[in-house]
Amino acid sequence: MVNILILSAGTRDKVVQYFKKELGDAGKVIATDCSELAPAIYEADEYVIVPRIDAPDYLDIILNICKEKKITGVFSLIDPELSLLAKHREKFLAVNTTPIISDYDKVETCFDKFKMYEKLQELGVKTGRCFMDAQAFFAAVQAGQMQYPVFLKPVCGSASLNINKVNCKEEVELLCKLNDDLMIQEFMNGQEYGADVYIDMISGEVISIFVKKKIKMRAGETDKSVSVKDEALFDLIKGFVEKMGFRGIIDIDIFNIDGQWYISEVNPRFGGGYPHAYACGVNVPKMIINNLKGIVNEPCIGAYRAGTVMMKFNEIMIKEDMGDCHG
Repeated sequence: MVNILILSAGTRDKVVQYFKKELGDAGKVIATDCSELAPAIYEADEYVIVPRIDAPDYLDIILNICKEKKITGVFSLIDPELSLLAKHREKFLAVNTTPIISDYDKVETCFDKFKMYEKLQELGVKTGRCFMDAQAFFAAVQAGQMQYPVFLKPVCGSASLNINKVNCKEEVELLCKLNDDLMIQEFMNGQEYGADVYIDMISGEVISIFVKKKIKMRAGETDKSVSVKDEALFDLIKGFVEKMGFRGIIDIDIFNIDGQWYISEVNPRFGGGYPHAYACGVNVPKMIINNLKGIVNEPCIGAYRAGTVMMKFNEIMIKEDMGDCHG
């Protein structure tokens, strides 16, 4: 039996459904959330309501669930929890549960956007130029090396929160005065793409890459997209990912500017647009289940049809007799 624990399931119903489908009768999907109003938990075979992740006993509660439910593999769908899983990998392994996440240092690099910028530069991968020091940025503007507009974003942030496109020195100065953790990033004036990548947790080889052209975004997630293929991009992603040493599922933000590929950010989890990949036959849940069974996956990079469009739409879930539930 392979039992999967999906933490902080929230509204990610599709991911829960995919794992249930791929496991069939060979295991269970257990989901957690801190709210009974998280619809995805009701798609699982079982669910557990847990405290918020900042509760002092949160880790112990999750480890107890892993022991009691005989969990084979665990992953989270929210950024703040990824570091916790990676940092305490050995505690999960001690209860026979494999965290489906890259190593802690890789996760922390992803969440520190300036560290990721420095790593991309070190590996010779094109990316937008970044500054932590406003005065250094102003000097680069004066020297003609940078120009407005630019993005100001938190060094450690997610879901496109507190990102501002600014057009002049005064705006940069004001925002930097109000926030002390902002990074100045070159405005990448090009078409945005996303890549769902799976790295075999046993072999460390990139097994699958699915690329989508982003047509419309909402709250940092892809709302509409079309599948594309590009061998040069596949090679770039494979080389970068394997040099970084990632494991499991990651989501990469990419720009195409004047025919050149630029990597912007890496999210070490299922991206919000992964359902597009699954619908095109890129079966990451099956790859994860194989790894948890000790099976090394065969490479299938680009094994999908180009020109397939994903369009998200709203759906609702109704539950009866939930009393005075407030979430």
